[in-house]
Amino acid sequence: MQNPPQYGVLTGASDLLAETAEEQGGALWNLAVRQRQLDANLIRLPAGAEVTAHTEPDLDVLLVVFEGGGRLTTVAGEQPLTPGAVAWLARGTERSLAAGSEGLAYFTVHRRRPGMSIGRPSGDRVEEGGEAACLLQQVCPECGRLAAERTARFCTRCGTALPVD
Repeated sequence: MQNPPQYGVLTGASDLLAETAEEQGGALWNLAVRQRQLDANLIRLPAGAEVTAHTEPDLDVLLVVFEGGGRLTTVAGEQPLTPGAVAWLARGTERSLAAGSEGLAYFTVHRRRPGMSIGRPSGDRVEEGGEAACLLQQVCPECGRLAAERTARFCTRCGTALPVD
């Protein structure tokens, strides 16, 4: 397998979606370059699948709908998601997503979570460790449901094993 490029065109979203079965949900692609300031993911929710209500406490997220449709629910109410829709999900805001009858494929982009660090109360930090946990390990690859607990190992909707960290 060839190493992915470090910049420029990294993948073709249309090709990835065409090569993947429509009923396969979860993360189909993520930005895997080690030295980066952003995280990005291509997510597919199969028809009727949902990402249950949750709050991202630390990061703003930009969501761009690529294919299919559905709805976004926030404190502002329900909003339709159609191809080309761009949604800004402010940190601290509860949100949920639901795929329509054609499923929903979308990109998420946000600042990269800082690496784990060991520090003193004075703020002197020694940078060690890896990235903080990401929600992708909580998304069921079969039905797209977001697990309620970070420690969940199986989807409560369909019983599929969740990805391992």
